[in-house]
Parts: sequence; structure tokens; C-alpha cells
Amino acid sequence: MSRVANNPITLPKGVEVTLGSVVSVKGPLGAMTQATSSDVSVALNDGVLTFAPVGGGIQANAMAGTMRSLVNNMVQGVTKGFEKKLLLVGVGYRAQAQGDALNLTLGFSHPVVHKMPAGIKVETPTQTEIVIKGVDRQAVGQVAADVRSYRPPEPYKGKGVRYSDEVVIKKETKKK
Repeated sequence: MSRVANNPITLPKGVEVTLGSVVSVKGPLGAMTQATSSDVSVALNDGVLTFAPVGGGIQANAMAGTMRSLVNNMVQGVTKGFEKKLLLVGVGYRAQAQGDALNLTLGFSHPVVHKMPAGIKVETPTQTEIVIKGVDRQAVGQVAADVRSYRPPEPYKGKGVRYSDEVVIKKETKKK
């Protein structure tokens, strides 16, 4: 059996889970759903979710661990939420949140406007910091990756959009 699927999920207070062909998780920050696989059996007993593979196949084992991770991310999302921090490094690089759009000045001849998908909020505490928040871990990470892709950090000066915990290793310039 998958080692990940061996760990049960203890549901915090205020979180409701309904099982069926779709697992629905409802909490203080919102609600999320995830389709279940026929290779995995999900059980809810006294506020504890357990996952077990149906049959002994490798695919069933892998899906049990995957389902457990997806549902655990849903439970964390509807209770605490997820956030990613981005930093802008470079002279004149600025960010400004306006409603559901993020205006970026990244050294191009034009400003870059990134529309946020539904369920994702963006904040700019300073002009060089971007905080992306939401309940869906995958969506938050994808939006952060999309914003970073406009101007990824370059290796010679380190300028660009980077994650707050990212380490950019700088290269030495060419010598004559």
C-alpha cells in the first residue's frame, strides 16, 4: 500500500466532507470538489478520512496516495488557504493590484496586465512584492508560475520575477 495513503486525514472543526463519486469538502473559506477514482475507496469515520486501494495493482496503490494528497490539499485550502509570494528584482520593476487584475511594469515597452482567474486574489503590499492567495493549491501555484514567466530571473544580474524563497545562482561574466 502507498505510504502516503497510510496516513489518515483528521478533519478540523467546521469542515464538512461528503463522499460519493465526487468528494466534496466545505469549510470556512469555501468549497471544493474532486472526482474519485474507481481504484480507491474513501471512508469517513468519526472525523477521520482513510484511503485504501481497491485491488492490489500498482495503479491502485499510486491513485490511493494521489487521492489522499488531493483531498488533504482541499481540506487545508478551505481552512487556511494557500499563498505564494513573488518578488520583483530590477530597476523600475513594479506591480500594482487593481481589482481582479495585476498590472506589471517589467522593462517592456508596454505594461503587462494579468487577469486573475475566479477564486484567486492578489495583493501588492509594496511595489516589488506580490502575494497570490486562494483555496486551490494548484491554481495558486499556476497563477504564480504564469506571472513569473513574464520575466524569469536572469542568471547574470538576477533581475526578474522570482519566488520569495527562490535562490538565483548568478553566473560570472565572460572574461577577455
